[in-house]
Amino acid sequence: MHADVAEVSVSGVKSVLARPTTYMNESGVAVASLASYYSVPTERIIIVHDELDLAFDTLRLKLGGGDNGHNGVISVKDHLGTSEFMRVRMGIGRPTNGQPPADYVLAKFSAAQSQALPATLDLGSKAIEALLVNGLVTAQNEFNS
Repeated sequence: MHADVAEVSVSGVKSVLARPTTYMNESGVAVASLASYYSVPTERIIIVHDELDLAFDTLRLKLGGGDNGHNGVISVKDHLGTSEFMRVRMGIGRPTNGQPPADYVLAKFSAAQSQALPATLDLGSKAIEALLVNGLVTAQNEFNS
């Protein structure tokens, strides 16, 4: 399946957590394989990814839409044949020192980012739980501020 997988219950909702073992640019291989194996409809898939166009420690929830040039999202869209999956866009901000974006996303977090990371990850996990339990619109109202 090209992923590390855990079958869990999130607030009573049977869920599959997966971390692709492919390169990020090929993560759609794992997503499509898992969706097929578990018979998950595309509209129930949640992809969590970094987002340059959002400030660090913010997130936005959405269904479908563009890929903003994110190669992992492009791969998922290509392998599923649609963009109609839910996304948790975790903000990482853009480099401010002229650093190329590809280098920036692979660099270590700054000291301030490292300090904020636990709260950011906690926010992301709460947003995912809200998506699973309450649905997209309710979760968006709670987390897309």
